[in-house]
Amino acid sequence: MEITVKTAEQLRLTAEEFGLIQEKLGRVPNFTELCAFSAMWSEHCSYKNSIKWLKTLPREGKKMLVAAGEENAGLMDIGDGYGVVFKIESHNHPSAIEPFQGAATGVGGIHRDIFTMGARPIASLNSLRFGDPSAAKTQHLLSGVVHGIGHYGNCFGVPTVGGEIYFEGCYHTNPLVNAMSVGILRNGETISATAKGKGNPVIFVGSATGKDGIGGASFASADITGESVKELPAVQVGDPFQEKKLLEACLEVIHTGAVVGMQDMGAAGIICSTAEMSAKGEVGMRIDLDKVPTRQENMKPWELLLSESQERMLMVVKKGREEEVIRIFEKWDLPASSIGEVTDDGLLHFYMNGELEATIPAHELVLGGGAPQYDRPYREPAYLEKVTGFSSATVRVPEDLRAVAEQLIALPNIASKRWVAVQYDSTVGAANTSTNEPSDAAVVLAKGTGKALAVTTDCNSRYVFADPYRGAMIAVAEAARNIVCSGGQPLGVTNCLNFGNPYDPEVYYQFVHAIKGMGDACRRLDTPVTGGNVSFYNQSPDGAVYPTPTIGMVGLLESVDDKMTLDFKAAGDLIFLLGVSRNDIGSSEYLHKVQKVEYSPAPFFDLEEEYRLQQTLALLIQKKLVRSAHDVSEGGLFVTLAESASPRGLGFDATARDEGIRKDAYWFGESQSRVVVSVSPAKAEALRAALGGFPVEELGVVTDGAFRVDGKDWGRVGEWKGSYDDSLEEYMGAITELDEL
Repeated sequence: MEITVKTAEQLRLTAEEFGLIQEKLGRVPNFTELCAFSAMWSEHCSYKNSIKWLKTLPREGKKMLVAAGEENAGLMDIGDGYGVVFKIESHNHPSAIEPFQGAATGVGGIHRDIFTMGARPIASLNSLRFGDPSAAKTQHLLSGVVHGIGHYGNCFGVPTVGGEIYFEGCYHTNPLVNAMSVGILRNGETISATAKGKGNPVIFVGSATGKDGIGGASFASADITGESVKELPAVQVGDPFQEKKLLEACLEVIHTGAVVGMQDMGAAGIICSTAEMSAKGEVGMRIDLDKVPTRQENMKPWELLLSESQERMLMVVKKGREEEVIRIFEKWDLPASSIGEVTDDGLLHFYMNGELEATIPAHELVLGGGAPQYDRPYREPAYLEKVTGFSSATVRVPEDLRAVAEQLIALPNIASKRWVAVQYDSTVGAANTSTNEPSDAAVVLAKGTGKALAVTTDCNSRYVFADPYRGAMIAVAEAARNIVCSGGQPLGVTNCLNFGNPYDPEVYYQFVHAIKGMGDACRRLDTPVTGGNVSFYNQSPDGAVYPTPTIGMVGLLESVDDKMTLDFKAAGDLIFLLGVSRNDIGSSEYLHKVQKVEYSPAPFFDLEEEYRLQQTLALLIQKKLVRSAHDVSEGGLFVTLAESASPRGLGFDATARDEGIRKDAYWFGESQSRVVVSVSPAKAEALRAALGGFPVEELGVVTDGAFRVDGKDWGRVGEWKGSYDDSLEEYMGAITELDEL
């Protein structure tokens, strides 16, 4: 067939990019070659519209063991010869079309990124965004996504230990499904995604290749429209039991010492893994596509290259040891086939039944090589004028604060996510310490080390919408604050940057300023960015989603005995608020959902104030002066107190101490850098002395179950806990059995 600009545009390449391909090849590409460039130069693989700004993030740190973005996941030192491997990625578009498989394969893919480096996954987290929970479409998407995450994770045998879910109208058509995996390994046992050694065999391992997932990378690099359902074949199909076998086989093979390099066949499939491994090792490959195990007949070369069938790896092994490697995979009942060899010419030669189908320089396909990099124009969004024009003076302080609190505690963004959590296995592996002892971050044992890891995902996207720079700083700060509240020391960040169409200057403004805010916060809190994922085109005909730079963060506890929980421990303990409350209701759940104000500034945040809070709290926990710690976030101070009281059936008697602050701001405002702690009376004076002048308010005392606010009786813990626990389940209506989902 004649290859033209129109052909390229049908494959989502621009006319300029088609010209650039011809320039790099010195000729017109054939169709198979053009398909390869289309996949590798998609936004999903090349980061062509984001890499300039990603490079400005802090990417170095004393505990980092591999350079940021250089391997399948980040790797940081946790001491005593061990490292933690972690990464977060999106699977938004597939989940919008087929929520069960979209979410399931997102979980499977992120776990493969972990064990392809030689680490055993020990924990899974997620960050989810949906539309109105009372809408039938949202219930369908939420049900399918939760079922998919639970099915894959439960069968694969890695606990889902934490996450977050938000509901906002902008996610109605385009939900966000971000999955994070965390694993541990012994330092020195890492496998790199690098090909090297002329003549070394290239081995395909794992599930046979089919036509599912073809074009997935390009599909993820376009807006969601009414026609997107026609692209359903681009959604992959996963098999968690096959992945469990693949995990065990890969870890066994790694310990033979026969493996030179290995990479997951994720987005863009074989073309991506062959290109990236070759470019990184400055080598080439000869690949015989007819030797790739398939489960469908008569697959074309371009289909074999671009298929995103799940549970597959590409492995380079030492020459002469290929049979040893293949035997291990056969023992695990997994297909394994030698499909080619490493060359020294830097070219990818793809053959089918002895005929050359494509010749492409590996370097020209990849990010950091020949893939294009763009600097998009941006301008301040027009809606920010409405944000800055908001005045709290236009909002009257409600007379009945209890009625407001009753609405807040049942809001889907605040209420318990128990309906979701019970569908996940959080205990498999017996390493999750947070099932019955809740803390702001999940705390997971790093078996074999005597240490524990605190892990979390965080982002309030309405804050980022209101102020991309400050909102992204808050996302980083809250993640670190959650880890410190749990007794950990923040180590590093992986991010999942979910935005609309980068060709929209107002969307690109959100992206650029969010990157700047994230970078500044990570530098101050000493949490380098180890890698992650950019997901653009989260946009429907109704507009873009809120800018959502999800932060995945890992922290270290030198001993699980250092863990701090969020629950009050005993009636009579004193309650203190660390930090400063302010006359601030901006972008709060109270203002947005109760008062129905769409545009308002992000809550107050000062990076230095946040840093001092975290340092102070870490000292108090280290000195064992506090019995619980829980940060103030969505819903404000009242919700924080209620969440701390409820787990043990306790209550609180708290009084607003600052008469200069309006009561709705005091109890429901979300100004940042605040933590509620409880203290035994015997240690109260020691705590005050240790604070050394740091701002603190003594709010009141823990009760045996009564809720009292400003001297008024607000009932007992049971009625509040009931509303908090049951709200989401009531939204989901009759969907109660897994086989109905």
